[in-house]
Amino acid sequence: MDFRDEQPTQHEIGNRTYIVADVAPLDVDGVRTVEVGTGLWLLAFIGLLPFYGTLADTGRTWWLWTCLAGFGLGLCGLEYVRRRRRARSEQDAAPDPAQGTA
Repeated sequence: MDFRDEQPTQHEIGNRTYIVADVAPLDVDGVRTVEVGTGLWLLAFIGLLPFYGTLADTGRTWWLWTCLAGFGLGLCGLEYVRRRRRARSEQDAAPDPAQGTA
């Protein structure tokens, strides 16, 4: 589905009609969302480092490694959404072959 397609303005479910508000999406490509999430994982990892001894004593060092894994996966996701944004912007900039040349 293309985001530029005409979207329905109302839905009828049962005996109720729901009107869809015309609201522009805030973050279509998701880059900022992934950046913030990745940063939060890194912040949690750094925040847990001073408590490594306590985590090791209670058997909860997995908290630390979960944060590190979240940060690493966030970096992979960040690369993915940046490539997707770049590909979408190149697609939007390319002329539409169906329109033909005038």
